[in-house]
Amino acid sequence: MRLISFNLFRSLGIDGVEHIKPEQMFAETATLREADWLLYPEYWQINSLTYALKRRIFPSVASYHLGHDKIEQTRAFMTVTPHHVPQTLILPATPSAIEQILEEMVLPVVAKVVRSSMGEGVFLIETARQLREYAAQNEILYVQEYLPLERDLRVVWVGKKVIGAYWRELGDGFHFNVARGGQINFEDIPQRALDLVEQVAVELGIDHAGFDVAMVDGYPWLLEFNLMFGLDGLNRMGVSVGEHVRLYLEECSDEPDKPDSPQPVAA
Repeated sequence: MRLISFNLFRSLGIDGVEHIKPEQMFAETATLREADWLLYPEYWQINSLTYALKRRIFPSVASYHLGHDKIEQTRAFMTVTPHHVPQTLILPATPSAIEQILEEMVLPVVAKVVRSSMGEGVFLIETARQLREYAAQNEILYVQEYLPLERDLRVVWVGKKVIGAYWRELGDGFHFNVARGGQINFEDIPQRALDLVEQVAVELGIDHAGFDVAMVDGYPWLLEFNLMFGLDGLNRMGVSVGEHVRLYLEECSDEPDKPDSPQPVAA
């Protein structure tokens, strides 16, 4: 099995990987055509690798496509598991949309920037003035029901299974991301959260993601997932993502070649 990776850091722990820099892609098309799998390309490479070279990529096109855009991601969640998604409004940044949010939702609410990670671009909106300030800086309003939390769950899914899960606690009182000072706790991970992640990942064709799940009175709420998730928690657990990736790719290589076939990903 010939593996070529475009990301040296992400492919650590995967035996026998060749590395090509993303910007060298067009000079190495002959080599890429001979690979069984192309690993961790950058987003701008996806269409060319999938539709032009017709190569298998990892993570999957679905993982990239949905992971790149919170709006598309949330709409997919609302399609496959609507009862586990907090109330969410996605609207153009117009005065009428602001009034709709104020009429249909109860402050405070959580507002997000469509493309962000590590807790960046996530805001607690407590007043109408703050909502209007957020709208003035964003063309699309992504506003979600505020859930009173003291911590949230990170559930890491690779291939066809959960490979690790942990609580993220403390932080700044609103963001629990480890990158924002959150502390990791591995105790008492609720099975309902793991089952929800499995259902969604399988239905959507996601094979590499760190899912964020909120638990409220024992009920799991699906918040979002990050395609390129942090590794600190897994490292503390002694879990090698690379080993799981290798096993998954070997398993998939024994199956008939069924390349992803969604519509081309927008730039």
